[in-house]
Amino acid sequence: MTSFNTPRAVAAALIGLALTGTTTVALADIKDYEFQLVDQTVQAGPDKVVTVRLMNRKTGKAVPDAVIFAMRLDMAPDGMQEMATKVTPMPGTEPGTYRFKANFGMAGRWQLSLGAKVQGETGTVESKLVVTAGK
Repeated sequence: MTSFNTPRAVAAALIGLALTGTTTVALADIKDYEFQLVDQTVQAGPDKVVTVRLMNRKTGKAVPDAVIFAMRLDMAPDGMQEMATKVTPMPGTEPGTYRFKANFGMAGRWQLSLGAKVQGETGTVESKLVVTAGK
């Protein structure tokens, strides 16, 4: 006579559900995203605007609605990391563009460091872009 072991059957069913529930399909990787400068140069002075575009490298399309949570602008490329300035986000002019207003106190190379979250992706897009401020 065959006996039915309920606890063993329930355990087997739960294991099966756990295994099938962990398979997900990742459509993109956070490394597939990058920020790009729209213009490589600005004029030195107050209230200058820098525009960047967040791109998906695989599709070649701009990525709108990212949440930018980290912004820093300093002169690290010229060895003056302590020469930092305030960065103020501004509305983009088209989907996938992000604008920032800052005071470029002197001519030289400035590093714009950004951190952002892309909707539907895990991880953070991090970029360090070099902007040259001319006289």
